[in-house]
Amino acid sequence: MRFAQRLSRLGTETAFEVLARAQALEAQGKRVIHLEIGEPDFDTPQYIRKAAADALEAGFTHYGPSAGLPEFRGLIAEQWSRDRAIPCDADNVIVTPGAKPIMFFAMLALLEEGDEVLYPNPGFPIYESVANFLNARAIPLVLREQNGFDLDLQELESKLTSRTRLLVLNSPHNPTGAVLKPETVQAVAALARKHDFHILSDEIYARIQYEGRHLSIASLPGMAERTIVLDGFSKTYAMTGWRLGFGIMEKQLAKHVARLMTNSNSCTATFVQKAGHAALAGGQAEVHAMVEEFRVRRGVIVDGLNALPGVSCFMPRGAFYAFPNITGTGMKSGELAKLMLEEAGVACLSGTAFGAAGEGYLRFSYANSTENIRTALTWLGEYLSVRAK
Repeated sequence: MRFAQRLSRLGTETAFEVLARAQALEAQGKRVIHLEIGEPDFDTPQYIRKAAADALEAGFTHYGPSAGLPEFRGLIAEQWSRDRAIPCDADNVIVTPGAKPIMFFAMLALLEEGDEVLYPNPGFPIYESVANFLNARAIPLVLREQNGFDLDLQELESKLTSRTRLLVLNSPHNPTGAVLKPETVQAVAALARKHDFHILSDEIYARIQYEGRHLSIASLPGMAERTIVLDGFSKTYAMTGWRLGFGIMEKQLAKHVARLMTNSNSCTATFVQKAGHAALAGGQAEVHAMVEEFRVRRGVIVDGLNALPGVSCFMPRGAFYAFPNITGTGMKSGELAKLMLEEAGVACLSGTAFGAAGEGYLRFSYANSTENIRTALTWLGEYLSVRAK
């Protein structure tokens, strides 16, 4: 079979590959602690599950509008306008099966071959993958630990050209857990207005922020019309398998993205949208409790990593990832991640799974129980101590 050449430009998400290797080891009888996958270990709240069951019984098993159910889009617009000060209404919102389609559709709608996309490195690998797939130029913006993994504004400005079409922001950030400083967000907005480029603002972890309030760049003057906000339900409501996301964007762009939905997915499952509507309209106590539990686990894993030989760890301000510096071990990221899985029984990701600038780091998801995190740290300590001798 002959495959299209463009497939060679399509990347992957290493977390699922490591998960498969870990599960294969488990099938052989080895105990593995999973700190690799970016998925809350909580169940979807019961009231959301009930809303989905009720919707199925009520007949929400048919096609819906490609852009999403109007009442659901209206509720999203109402809440994001109120809580994040993003000027929008239902016509600005497109509902998708998961949040990743918003990345694809925004880039499909905005990029021509050779246009330039600036993206964070280390960063979620699908940003670069989609840009490369579309034959755009993916330009990395290196995030450095000494800068708190914030954007380097001078480097950003130096990389802007007449072909710059899109800048990807992600705050809180995967894999580092960093949160962009408000002054950084404001400076980026000024550059976008001055140089006339768009922002894809990945805000999927915005509700999992431990200090301060989330600042969406779309809320700043003149930015709503040049920002695509990407968000969804997977992380906040532990709904990863439900595949429910959405984008907020300028209305003309929304019409094009809705047409891309028509051509690709037809629509997002209507009973899943009814569950999402219940998630937003219902009580948020379980969300707050989950974030507080992540806060506790954050302290446990960061303190534990900082106690390991050759390891130091930045304190994340959002999401549920720790991104320790492992250069003191003298090992490469990929090699150490592989050995930790095979020898220590702890599944994590190499920093290079998030780009070349991730060398010297590992990513641990602390979306696992405190007990399992402590056990993993003990195993890692024993393994690294033996190697250090």
